[in-house]
Amino acid sequence: MKLYYHPASTVSRMVMLFAAQEGIALDLVLVDLMAGAHHAPEYKAVNPNALVPVLDDDGFVLTESGAILRYLAGKTGSDAYPADLQARARVDEALSWFYGNYYKDFGYGLVYPQLFPHHRRRTDEAHAATIDWGCARSKRWLDLLESHFLGRGNAFLCGDRITLADYVGVEMVVMGELVGCTFADYPNIRAWVGRMKALPHWAGVHAAHEGFVASLAGKEFVAI
Repeated sequence: MKLYYHPASTVSRMVMLFAAQEGIALDLVLVDLMAGAHHAPEYKAVNPNALVPVLDDDGFVLTESGAILRYLAGKTGSDAYPADLQARARVDEALSWFYGNYYKDFGYGLVYPQLFPHHRRRTDEAHAATIDWGCARSKRWLDLLESHFLGRGNAFLCGDRITLADYVGVEMVVMGELVGCTFADYPNIRAWVGRMKALPHWAGVHAAHEGFVASLAGKEFVAI
């Protein structure tokens, strides 16, 4: 199986980390986002969205990280996507929450507008308003993550065992490190992130992310 990816991509890393932890062999194909390789015609023939990641399993192509994770888990029988209907539904609920609520405000409202020129709004006033809105909305979601998902004494999002929701959720949280987020007011979130960072393959998967964080040190951002 081929995985088209970039190591600085939040949604690439969640697939890479899951595969590494589960011992799933993937043929990694680097798509150089910084050089615009995702807009090349040959790549858009693979993924018309011009995004990463993409999984190609002998001609069966998936272009969304959530679908890729579910497919890999199903193919390998991973306990990270439980067979029990209600347990699986709980994982799906958390996945939907991250993709549909948290990521759009935290990623596209707070983090990305401060990092990437193509996310900048047309005026300084509109740009500042976007970040203020994203920050306020993100705090609401972080409060729910702290109290609802992680406030019941459970080690992981859906209980005491790691699931696909943790692989997705933690990447959407630690992306905040790029703009200096420390989540100081969220002890449960910090403890959960610490448990995820203790995974054996975390460091290898996150080397590029850590380099990106280091390159931004000293810059002023709106952070949580």
